[in-house]
Amino acid sequence: MAFSSHVFLFYFLPVLLALYHALPARRLAARNVLLLIAGYVFYGWICPWLTALLLGMTVANYALSRVIAGGCTRGGRLAATAGAIALDLAVLGLFKYAAFLESNLNSLLRLSGGDALPILRIVFPVGISFYTFKAVSYVVDVYRDRSPPARSLLDFACYVSFFPQLLSGPIQRYGTIDAKGETAPVFADQLAHREHTRSAFSRGVALFMLGFAKKILLADGVARVADAVFAAASPGTMDAWFGALAYSFQLYFDFSAYSEMAIGLGLMFGFECARNFDAPYRAESFGDFWRRWHISLSSWLRDYLYIPLGGSRSGKGRTYLNLMIVFLLCGLWHGAGWTFIVWGAWHGLWLVVERFFGRPALHAFLPAPLRTLATFLLVTIGWVVFRATDLADAGRILAVMFIPQPARGGSALLSAVIYTRGHLILMALCAVLTFQPVQGYDWTRRLGWAGIPVLVVLFALALMTMFAQSFRSFLYFQF
Repeated sequence: MAFSSHVFLFYFLPVLLALYHALPARRLAARNVLLLIAGYVFYGWICPWLTALLLGMTVANYALSRVIAGGCTRGGRLAATAGAIALDLAVLGLFKYAAFLESNLNSLLRLSGGDALPILRIVFPVGISFYTFKAVSYVVDVYRDRSPPARSLLDFACYVSFFPQLLSGPIQRYGTIDAKGETAPVFADQLAHREHTRSAFSRGVALFMLGFAKKILLADGVARVADAVFAAASPGTMDAWFGALAYSFQLYFDFSAYSEMAIGLGLMFGFECARNFDAPYRAESFGDFWRRWHISLSSWLRDYLYIPLGGSRSGKGRTYLNLMIVFLLCGLWHGAGWTFIVWGAWHGLWLVVERFFGRPALHAFLPAPLRTLATFLLVTIGWVVFRATDLADAGRILAVMFIPQPARGGSALLSAVIYTRGHLILMALCAVLTFQPVQGYDWTRRLGWAGIPVLVVLFALALMTMFAQSFRSFLYFQF
């Protein structure tokens, strides 16, 4: 069930809000039970059997966390932590990477003249990458004594299945929150005590409405440009760049919209979560980009992978290696494919280059606006690989982008599709909004009476647009 679907907007959310706020505020446990049920209904709407996997992962991680927190020997605590992490990663590996590994193994077998293995038919459970990382962070934080163990299975199950964050994050910690410039109450505390204020609820509604408008009016609009260019057999150089920029805008407005809608939904139920995006395309370097883009993931990778690998404490060579390992795995986390691995290597390589030269960016000599532009274009080149169906497709688009050539067959049709007045206005609007210092998350904090009619009009326009066009799911559902 997607936030932008008819079922969610007109049935699930209104009914849940009515039931939740009909319960007395002092009956917080009852409200938590309702949220738990809602999380499983929300997840099971996609495919009912997925709830069994979610429940199994929840019970197993909770049981092992009780062993970790139970005061047994250090070796026993370490074994339970390792067991929980191994279980989580094994389940993630089976459902997300088994088919990818089998495909590559079959290619090797064919090259050597062997027989290919039978093809595995495994359904990918949407959201598994996110709730697996939440479970891992929980057991590790309990082991490190940085997070209190959950008071009950109910509390932990509410945390894992909290429906606003279940499918595509943010990856909120159970006992700690670590995000740039934000001080939000930890999830564990909010399960036990949370305030339901009119101002927080209003801001949650505003964030949800703004995110919905961004998704429907901006992300889905420029998606048609990106789809047309990447599907074209022979786009010209200008077409390829136009499509690459369109995808950069699509990905940002799609995912940041989801994050804002998720944070807004949390506020409607009394839960506060730190921001997940901070104007990432205004970054002046790759390091700066990752402090602004998908903040909950980048901080997770730092705390649970980069620092345990040694971080920057073991010399320059080890630092470079750690950065490459982290971003290769970051790419693999996004998808089981070589394009994602190469995308991760691209970001890792630039971070290594920045560390090697000891300055924020290789183009540090440029004025700040040009540093931002250079970083944005380099990130966009990476997005081409990220978006491509395979490495050959990525190479085809990149070759056209950097070896000037006019469009060939079908160029007139492609031009008619992508260079319409509406698309040109939409691309210009995306560019202006992308590089604004005040983003949607900040705007809703300052929202006054004058901004409310604007928000209502945008939301109404997005609703009408949604009814008039085919449904597009959020991009990060596939990751």
